[in-house]
Amino acid sequence: MKARKVKDLDPHAPLGDNAERIVRTRLDELCSFMPKAADAREVVALHDMRIAAKRLRYILEITGPCFGAYARTAVKMTKDLQDLLGEIHDCDVQLPEVDAFLHELMEQDAGIAGESPKGLAKAPNRRAYAGLVALQVHLRGRRRALFEQFVELWRDYERKGFAARLAFAVSERAQSDE
Repeated sequence: MKARKVKDLDPHAPLGDNAERIVRTRLDELCSFMPKAADAREVVALHDMRIAAKRLRYILEITGPCFGAYARTAVKMTKDLQDLLGEIHDCDVQLPEVDAFLHELMEQDAGIAGESPKGLAKAPNRRAYAGLVALQVHLRGRRRALFEQFVELWRDYERKGFAARLAFAVSERAQSDE
């Protein structure tokens, strides 16, 4: 996912002014993935939201001292979100790999089973099927549980006013510098 362009950066302006613009852009980028990312089937939106969380977190880690105490809280919250979305992404990457491997083994065995009068008994990969199916079940269940955690975490962030509080923290910095 390509990062949103940050408009009106001024290399001669104080760090806080430019940091505010960057944080606002990254925060808006993160929030833009909702409600689409609240759909478990939206794998790309979830992955892109993780990337957006990472970008917001990194800029907050660097410029947080410009914005006061809430920036530290926002870093932790953003890291928690990024980590959870990363675990979901791991499942999204692993599931198709396990599916493809199982399919490959089954295709190999189908050729052998069709050639032999003993059929499946001669299939060399037959013992691996149960383990791979169990891994698929585990990954699907884990992803489902992680996704439910994500939805609840985001609801909690909304209840706590995460985006509004961070936007206020960066705007307060700007007003106090005047």
